[in-house]
Amino acid sequence: MDIKPIRCEQDYREALREVSRFFNDEPKPETPDGDRFEILLTIVEAWEARHYPIGHPDPVEAIKFRMEQGGLTAKDIAPAIGKTSRVYEILNRKRRLTLAMIQKLHTLFGIPAESLIQPQ
Repeated sequence: MDIKPIRCEQDYREALREVSRFFNDEPKPETPDGDRFEILLTIVEAWEARHYPIGHPDPVEAIKFRMEQGGLTAKDIAPAIGKTSRVYEILNRKRRLTLAMIQKLHTLFGIPAESLIQPQ
């Protein structure tokens, strides 16, 4: 197996090209092609994490995502924020989250605190 580390953008593009040929016909695990695919994915993901990091979502988007994911309504998340009207103020960006709201949203709904403390 002649796999090398990704050291520059050109190495990254070459690794992507090689990985992409496996996407439509993913090799079986524990085969030579399967091992190659797995190793290439690992080094590509490591390069991307280092050079193209994805930040945390905006707090309002994080709340909306959790609501959509869990089929929740404004009334459902009111215990963490206050009255339903306050929930709509937050979702419409008319009011900012307080520390108490952030703590409750994290505790009650599992929304990552890192996402909730991002600037709106």
